[in-house]
Amino acid sequence: MKPHPDAVLLDIRVKPRAKRAGLLGRHGGALKVAVRAAPERGRANEELVQVLAEALDLPASAFELVTGATSQDKRLRVSGVTDEDLMHRIDAALGLG
Repeated sequence: MKPHPDAVLLDIRVKPRAKRAGLLGRHGGALKVAVRAAPERGRANEELVQVLAEALDLPASAFELVTGATSQDKRLRVSGVTDEDLMHRIDAALGLG
């Protein structure tokens, strides 16, 4: 994978079948995200992108699943933001900044 100047890799820990969808906080070096969908037929991955797009005020098209399609631990490529901008957006969504 080649680095892109306008993309950031984001590690995610997903909690499927949650009562409410949203950002939960940090889990080690990853962002923990709850989704209501069950991890079946890519539904949880689809909802994950929607939750992140809404919480971080980015278009869903900015997110691309790189690894972890069938795992709770995922890595996404986020286009159109810098690492610093993405961290600010995450902190704001978590109420930290």
